[in-house]
Amino acid sequence: MLTDKLSLTGALTISKNGEVVQKINNLVVTAGKQLVAANLQGGTVNPINYMALGTGTTDSQADPTDTALETEIDRNALTTAGGTVNGAVVTYEATWVPGDGTGAITEAGLFTTETDGTMLARTIFPVVNKGADDTITVVWDVTIS
Repeated sequence: MLTDKLSLTGALTISKNGEVVQKINNLVVTAGKQLVAANLQGGTVNPINYMALGTGTTDSQADPTDTALETEIDRNALTTAGGTVNGAVVTYEATWVPGDGTGAITEAGLFTTETDGTMLARTIFPVVNKGADDTITVVWDVTIS
């Protein structure tokens, strides 16, 4: 008997002013898994092109049924549209410059479009305070195994 499982896992690194301040795993949500399946089927390809930050604090962890951040404050285009592929890892990166996306950041997500769109993954983490003069860079790896 032959069995094989396809798994999507992810982890992200948050840097503030060039210094790593958070490393955390993420949840690939149900809508994200359905997006991957639809793209494998050969339909319209909907790449992940945006990353969002939020300040939601109600949930203690991401839920598979999540389709949006709890309290999104800003969404930016990825440094490289669709991310970059190295073997079975897709890396997504986005940067928030001074004056952009300021606040007590506690959640992040990957999306297909600039507004709304399908969310691939979400994570919740201890607060990262982004002041008006700070730069935040998030590098998010999604591994297919």
